[in-house]
Amino acid sequence: MTFAPEPTPPRAPDEVASDAGRLDAPAPDSASPARPGLGERCFVDLHCHTARSFDSLSDPFKVVARAAQRGITHLAITDHDRIDGALEVRDRAPEQIRVIVGEEVRSLDGDIVAIWIEEPIPPGLPAAETIARIHSQGGLAGIPHPFDRFRGSAGKDGSERLEQIVPLVDYVEAFNARVPFGAANERASLFAHEQGLPGVAVSDAHTLMEVGIAYAVLPGPIDSPADLRAALQTVVGGTGNALIRQRASILVRGFMPIAKAVQRARGNARRGPAPGSAR
Repeated sequence: MTFAPEPTPPRAPDEVASDAGRLDAPAPDSASPARPGLGERCFVDLHCHTARSFDSLSDPFKVVARAAQRGITHLAITDHDRIDGALEVRDRAPEQIRVIVGEEVRSLDGDIVAIWIEEPIPPGLPAAETIARIHSQGGLAGIPHPFDRFRGSAGKDGSERLEQIVPLVDYVEAFNARVPFGAANERASLFAHEQGLPGVAVSDAHTLMEVGIAYAVLPGPIDSPADLRAALQTVVGGTGNALIRQRASILVRGFMPIAKAVQRARGNARRGPAPGSAR
């Protein structure tokens, strides 16, 4: 399968900014839209983690600043089973980036990403109920890293369970920068094409170095869940130059065990399922 080339990000890399830790860091490209949603093209990363997750140490404010410096206009913060980090930074983000409140939810049938929500979705529910709760808030539901067998992926044991979820979701990750073996991403892209689902590219960043390394280029403006849903129709099948695919290095991915150990010591271990939800 042929993937799109890997161009440089739409704006200057983070090395040009000396104030990388500031949330109010200026946009490096003065030609970019003054506010998110106003541009003809939007650079959208729908999967990113902060230190609110049990497996990341990235300060939420620095994550947003780094994304803005790299030219991302729309960033979904999708911490595991919680949304407090995303809520904290949403209204304090610099003008050139919109923070979308999201969550990566561990359902009984595999991980589901919730986008544009206001209340956390509890883990440990069947996928159908998880997705219904997302949609009841007006949000979008996506399938992350569907064939990565090293994570809680819905399709790691085959496509049967995934095919049951497909009619319910709004998109699938056709490319996830943290998938360790390329075949799983190729399979995800093919799956999106076969199912006629929008397919996006995401960084799934757990460190600052990964923020914005993979993303989707979508038509704007994107100021609401309805705008995003409409824009995703331009990447049905998950192919073409609209998906920017760059992978995280093995060295960076190897940092996760350290992050998990530190978070356990802080009392931020992975949260359990909702009471009575276990099969």
